[in-house]
Amino acid sequence: MASDPDKPAKTIEQVQEQHTDAWMAIDGVEGTGIGLCDGEPCIKVFSSKRAEALRDRIPSTVDGYRVVIEETGPFRAR
Repeated sequence: MASDPDKPAKTIEQVQEQHTDAWMAIDGVEGTGIGLCDGEPCIKVFSSKRAEALRDRIPSTVDGYRVVIEETGPFRAR
């Protein structure tokens, strides 16, 4: 059985898990999640800083999945 060259080698959940700790260590990153971007699965990085301030440290794609920085403000437990 041949593998599909268009299919990423890892699931989006695996990619998110692999990169979350490193992204969380970046000042301003509040969390990560999986969502839809233009109808396709993507990884969202939630930030209390402007996306432009983080773009040099967080790539726009990882392992074939789109990564979107979403400005949310700080997260607080209630």
